[in-house]
Amino acid sequence: MSDGRLYIGTRRYSSWSLRGWLPVKLAQLDVEEVVIPLAGGTTPAVKAVSPGGTVPYLEHRGNKVWESLAIGEYCAEFAPGLWPADQGARAHARAIACEMHAGFRELRMAMPMSLFRPGSAGKCRTEGALADIKRIDALWRETRARYGAGGPYLFGAAFGNADAMYAPVVARFLTYQPELSAEAKAYCDAVRAHPLVAAWYDAAAKEPTDWHLARDETAP
Repeated sequence: MSDGRLYIGTRRYSSWSLRGWLPVKLAQLDVEEVVIPLAGGTTPAVKAVSPGGTVPYLEHRGNKVWESLAIGEYCAEFAPGLWPADQGARAHARAIACEMHAGFRELRMAMPMSLFRPGSAGKCRTEGALADIKRIDALWRETRARYGAGGPYLFGAAFGNADAMYAPVVARFLTYQPELSAEAKAYCDAVRAHPLVAAWYDAAAKEPTDWHLARDETAP
């Protein structure tokens, strides 16, 4: 019997679900995954189970956590390596994770996560989205230059909470293909190749077609 449940939305579209799912898997919490198809707006089935009315929502050993970054922090109590061991690096990781959590609204609005959206390259490039992309590219390059020498991820060899927060951004960049620096492209490739991210894509590809939202499956 599992220790609880993790409620997530449609994998093709739910960027916040991916941000919560990755730490849960990295921490190896024994929970049942429950996928709720998103309706493209308010989804009554989500409101029926989640205290905050959103996904992801984690129930684990009697604890209830209904927000992605909070899930990452909760998982780090079981797997401290989700944050860097060095104090300065750990502070930086939390800062950039929080910046992702609170910001980049223009990117989110112009380029919604849709893993297999066709004909998306070069599209949806609003002025605001391009400004967000420029900031993210610089943030990745600066973080990698300062802390990432030991491996392909933001803080080196370990894929952690900061990477989990930016994984849906990588997915957006792979779909919409904005111009990126060579360093940012290499980071996108590394994240996409991570076994858990690959598993998410594979599971998303197998979701029932009646879960698809027409607006997110047609060329923008």
